[in-house]
Order: sequence, then C-alpha cells, then structure tokens
Amino acid sequence: MKGFSYKLRVNIYKLLLVAAATLSSQSSFAMSTDTAQKNTSDTDNIQAKKLYQDHCQTCHGIDRMGSMGPALFPENLKRLRQAKAVKVINNGRAATQMPAFAKTLSAAQIQSLVDYIYTPAKVIPKWSIADMKASNIVHFDQSKMSNTPLFDADPMNLFMVVELGDHSATLLNGDTFTPITRFKTRFALHGGPKYSPDGRFIYFASRDGWISKYDIYNMKTVVEVRAGINTRNIAISSDGKYAIVGNYLPHNVVILDTKTLLPIKVIPTTDSDGKSSRVSAVYNAPPRYSFIIALKDVKEVWEIPYSDKGGVEVFKGWAHDYRKDGGEGKVENWKSEEQFPIRRIKTQDYLDDFFFDPDYINLIGASRDSHTGQVINLDAMRKVASIKMAGMPHLASGITWDYKGKTVFASPNIKEGRVTVIDMESWQVIKDIKTQGPGFFMRSHSKSPYAWVDVFFGPNKDKVHVIDKASLEIVKTLKPVPGKTAAHVEFTKDGKYVLLSIWDKDGAVIVYDANTLEEIKRLPMKKPSGKYNVFNKINYEKGTSH
Repeated sequence: MKGFSYKLRVNIYKLLLVAAATLSSQSSFAMSTDTAQKNTSDTDNIQAKKLYQDHCQTCHGIDRMGSMGPALFPENLKRLRQAKAVKVINNGRAATQMPAFAKTLSAAQIQSLVDYIYTPAKVIPKWSIADMKASNIVHFDQSKMSNTPLFDADPMNLFMVVELGDHSATLLNGDTFTPITRFKTRFALHGGPKYSPDGRFIYFASRDGWISKYDIYNMKTVVEVRAGINTRNIAISSDGKYAIVGNYLPHNVVILDTKTLLPIKVIPTTDSDGKSSRVSAVYNAPPRYSFIIALKDVKEVWEIPYSDKGGVEVFKGWAHDYRKDGGEGKVENWKSEEQFPIRRIKTQDYLDDFFFDPDYINLIGASRDSHTGQVINLDAMRKVASIKMAGMPHLASGITWDYKGKTVFASPNIKEGRVTVIDMESWQVIKDIKTQGPGFFMRSHSKSPYAWVDVFFGPNKDKVHVIDKASLEIVKTLKPVPGKTAAHVEFTKDGKYVLLSIWDKDGAVIVYDANTLEEIKRLPMKKPSGKYNVFNKINYEKGTSH
C-alpha cells in the first residue's frame, strides 16, 4: 500500500478485516448448513430404510434386491413415476399381492419410502456368466438315475402343485388324486414351472433368480443355478435342449443348457437405440421353434430361434425381405452360423401382458395403462389390428375354443367384473360376460363344454363362475369355502375332472367332476397356487396357459 497515507491505509485494513470476518462467517454458516443438511439427509435415509425393512423387505428383499416382489431400484422403476409410486403404496396394486398402506403409514412416511426406492444403489447389482457358473449346484448325477418312474402312476396325468404357504410342491397322481411326494422348493416361485417335452423334468424359477431342475421320475432336485437377481419367468424349447430365463434385474435374457443348467448365452435387453429394459415375459413358440420375448420398458418384441427347423436359415430370408421392403422389423446376427439371433419387432405400445393364437402367428398384447389391445403378426412383423378392451384384461390367462365355426379368445379382467370374448378373425369383441368381480385365472379343456373363471379380487373372491362355451352364459357359480379365495383351475389330461385351489395358508385343492360340477375330493394344502398337468402343458392344450 505504498503511496497511500497512514490514515487511509488504516481504514483499508479495517475494511479488509471486516470483509474477511464476513467471508469467514458466511463460510462457517455454509459449512454448518451443509453439515446440517447432510445430517438431516442421513437421518431421513436411516428412517426410510427402517420403514422399508419393517413394511417392504419381506416381499421386496434385503437391500431392495427383490424376492416375492420385484427389486426396487430406479433402474427397475423406469415406467413408474414417483407420483404414481405414492399412489401404489397408498392404494396397493391391481393384479398383484401389493397391499395398501394408506391406513398404516402417514403421507410423509410414504413419501420417504418413495424417495428411498428412487435413490440409486451405491453399487449397481450385476450378475455375470461367471457368477452363474459359480452358483451352479449339482445335487445328483443324472447319469446314475432311473429312466423309468419310481412310482406307479400315469406319468402323463401327473400334477405338480406349487404351495406358496410354506414354499413346497406336491407331486399329485391325476387318476387317484393322491400325493406321490412333497418337497421343499426355492423361496417365492414365480411364472409357472415348465416341463421338458417328454414330461420327465420340471423347471422352477424363483423371483430371486434360482432355476431348479427336478427329476419327476426319481423325485429329486438334480441341479440348480442362479440365472439372475430378479426373475420373471422361464420357458423351455420344444426340442428340450434350452431354457430361456427372462429377468427384471439385470436387464437380460439368459439361455441355459437344460442338462446342466449352465449358461450358454446372456443377451442384454436393449432396444435398437440402446435403451435398456426389463423383461415382461418369455415364451416358447412351438411351431416356430423359437422363443418370444416381450420387453417391458421399450416398444419391441423379440423372436429368437433356437433350431434350424424354426428359422436360422429362414431368418436369412426374413432379413433380406425386410431390408428390401423396408418393414418395421429388424433382424440382428441372422447369419446361420450365429446361435440365437434376434429378430426385433417394433410395437406401438408397451407389452405388459400377451397371448398367442393357436398357430403362434399372431400375438395379442396389452399395456397395463391402455384400454386397447394390439394384434401383432409375427410373420409380417407389424400390428395388424387393434382390440378395444375395457378395464385391464389378463391376456396371459386367456384361452381359446371353437364357437359357431370360428375360434374365439376369452380373457378375464383384473380391474372389472367381466370376461371378454373376441373373434380371432375380425378381432371384434363378441361379448363381455358380466362376472361378480375382477378375475385372474381362466381355464378350460378341448373336451369340456365349460370354461371356469375365478373372482380373484374384491368381496366375492370366494366364488368361481362356470361358463357354457356354446351359449357364453354363466351356468353355475361355486362358493367352495366362504371367505377364502378360490382360484386357478386345471383339468386332468382327459378333461373329465377339474382341480381348484383355495388360496389360504390352511387351503386345499378341490377336485370336481368337470361335467356334473359336483365335488369329488378335497386335499389339504398350504396355499396351493398353480397346479400344472403334464399332458396339458407339454401338448399346449387350448384350455390352459402356455
């Protein structure tokens, strides 16, 4: 400050000291504010985590990794906006076991839970081929096991009954309706087990990614692998060589060797623009010798052939035709020497639920938030029709039958009390059959005059309707156990008997005469959910889900 007077220099020093003190005070205030905010944020996070552990962890898993319910990370909630997540926690969610918490938690607590589940994980969960191989458990040497059943029963008329009440399964004789064996399964099976083409093996998938191969003939679990962190379902190829697993987390499909359950290929589920997606479902399409994959967060359906019969060679033609004609679809890795090529089919809406016609040419799909179904021709690779459907049809539980010389498709509805019957030529609704509440499962058999549908949701959950397939009228309403949910029908292989579940911890499987509708027998079970008949499943019987 050379050149300034002494007095001026003193005044400048004073100003600098004041400024320094002010800056120091502001800095200290900012630091204390940041610390307070961090402490508040940490406290909120701890409280939210405690709420999650108390109310959500049982279904959605430790650290949000998924269990009976899906994993809860921002990556897994792409189509669920936070405002809608608040409503879901408040009111529950249709077609799921998600309860309502509006009377249990305050608005502030629900908001803190939403903030917590939309907070990215510190480490993004991954599950690699190396992880899968390391998880592989061989329980028994299959080469040393009997090739004939170790019990006296028709192997084609067996049922596998999944009991969710204590995570078990019962192998049931479909002629005598007596249990053959009962065994423990992995926790929270999901998506319906699938049989090998010869009916000897059954493959289970759990929500936390475990795939189990059970040898029915020898009544033993022979091999297991964890193919994902949060799994939707599994499908088995018609030649019995491959299993495909659809995952919510990681976003992929995994193809396994059915003999060893070791992974052959992992395919990340990203669209043609690179956007990642969960998998809605995977299915086998027998006439096409291919797997069909619906993606939940992008508007695409995939077809992946697994045999030359179904089209690795044909894919070359498809690729050529659609490049030439400018079709909406896209084929990747279509050269015959490459295994499991992807055929991408663009859709106009998301597909949360879908159904196939008997020839597996048309796919009928619907979004959870839409009242219109899409009919997608898999050969033409484009939408060919729209279907106006009120409420929320449960297409995956739909069935077909012959009605007045044409094939019709019928679906229960998980929001409204109706069964919608659709002409599969004109794609027009023939009739909405009024029911006593929303339903979840619908079943029939080609040899039965009746279709059965439950009233899964609401005050009439203990009722089941029997519909005459010729008149499209309800001819009888059953109420087997007042106050307890009655659901999921499955027929014996000859269509003469019907098995119905009472979904309760102290539940039962009830056997009915499929023609007289009279009760034959009750078998106590622990919340029996699905019952899967070997013959109907491996032959893709019209009246059952595939």
